[in-house]
Amino acid sequence: MHAHLQPVGGIAGDMFAAAVLDAWPDLEPGLAQAFARAGLAHIVSVARRPHNDGVLAGSRFEVTPSQPEADEHVHRHYPAVVKLFTDADMDDAVRRRALDVFRLLGEAEAQVHGVALERVAFHEVGAWDSIADVFSAAWLVEATGVTSWSCAAIPLGGGRVRTAHGEMAVPTPATTRLLMGCPMHDDGRAGERVTPTGAAILKHLAPEFAAPAVAATLIASGSGFGTMRLDGMSNVLRVLAFERGATAVLREPVGLCAFEVDDQSPEDLATGLEALRAMDAVHDVIQVPAFGKKGRMCVHVQVLAVAAAADAVMAACLEQTTTLGVRWQVLERAALARSSTRVTAAGHSIRVKRATRPGGGVSRKAEMDDLALAGGSQVEREGLRRAAEAVGAGSETGDE
Repeated sequence: MHAHLQPVGGIAGDMFAAAVLDAWPDLEPGLAQAFARAGLAHIVSVARRPHNDGVLAGSRFEVTPSQPEADEHVHRHYPAVVKLFTDADMDDAVRRRALDVFRLLGEAEAQVHGVALERVAFHEVGAWDSIADVFSAAWLVEATGVTSWSCAAIPLGGGRVRTAHGEMAVPTPATTRLLMGCPMHDDGRAGERVTPTGAAILKHLAPEFAAPAVAATLIASGSGFGTMRLDGMSNVLRVLAFERGATAVLREPVGLCAFEVDDQSPEDLATGLEALRAMDAVHDVIQVPAFGKKGRMCVHVQVLAVAAAADAVMAACLEQTTTLGVRWQVLERAALARSSTRVTAAGHSIRVKRATRPGGGVSRKAEMDDLALAGGSQVEREGLRRAAEAVGAGSETGDE
């Protein structure tokens, strides 16, 4: 199953939960049971409420604290939030997603304030409603069975918002870091259109920023409303769910940026290309030796990227290399549907990618970056890879 997000008004944690529950209302009882199992029901209660803003009908996601916070600006440090989710009784897949969202939030805050991750103090995000939003999003993503996500361009917003750190420009610094590499547009309406929690959930989902080009059947749609009102437009996040059927091959547009470099040192070019690879909108970067004008040796570079991110990718290529011009074209690619899960093998947390082949076979591959972090020799890394992929196969059948 594939899901496409349309942030018409924007995206926030409660809007995401509301949109998914509006598309799959039968999941609401299971979410309530998950809160009870995790020991959160006596602290907060959650519910989907029908909502109509006079133009559109959909749902809102309400979080009601059972024990109101003594201070409206609650401070919870990152380790305390990690402990909360680590100690709670929940499915491992849900726990991994919730912890990943808060890790992304914590890393963004750490970069903004110049502190270590362990010293990050969450303020608004540390309140129970945000914790409930993250837990709900993690549980709902698992419960829907969606294996891939895409998203339309994100509204920029504008103005200022009051925070525990004082007034800040919109998007806030942490949100800005989380949205790096994402295509954005200015629709002329101010306000905080994307919250830090919403941005972290989006980054966790790692969507393709393009309209779905999948030969599939639309099976569900949902509209999740936020609390802010926008002039002349519904403040809503829409989700569209598609079922692909038997085929595991996705056809979608992809951008290709190509250029040559003959006057940049190998060390500096490697650094620039790594910066390109780090962009969320970039799928891959390759370089091959070539001969240019006057018989000079040069490097031919190809950057494969999200088709809708043409301007950002071309600007980055011109910024990170000495080339004076680039070529851009939109191609169509066929890609296997894939999903990613995080497993524990030999005491290490390893991401494992899973792809379904057209004939029905399933392949799994452990992320090399995670294997490298585990250290050890090549033989030890290879053993850890096999163990992680075996655990990934077992988790898909409930054997983990």
